[in-house]
Amino acid sequence: MPRAKNGPAKKRARKRLLKATKGYWGSRNNLYRKASETYVRAMVFAFRDRKCKKRTFRKLWIVRINAAAKLRGLNYSRFMNGLTKANIEIDRKILAETAVNDPAAFDKLAELARKHIQAQNA
Repeated sequence: MPRAKNGPAKKRARKRLLKATKGYWGSRNNLYRKASETYVRAMVFAFRDRKCKKRTFRKLWIVRINAAAKLRGLNYSRFMNGLTKANIEIDRKILAETAVNDPAAFDKLAELARKHIQAQNA
């Protein structure tokens, strides 16, 4: 009689992996070894890109803030410096959203930043 090799647990693990690879192309979703290789690779990409996503969004917000600030006669670094001098602590995500959705509020922020830059230079 052959010895038990924990068959039910192994079957559950394989089933779980094949369920996770549902939708993968070709044999990558139904052959265990191919599915396993592809799944591990996918999880590596997922881990890496969760970090990358943060950088990418920050870049996007900075581009949007810079564009909005330039329309008001400031560049990004002067605008942010002016906000810092004015003790206004708004993160870049909210600033970018304000620039797109509420131009009047962004105008006020730009004026405050400009005022504090001029006060510093005077």
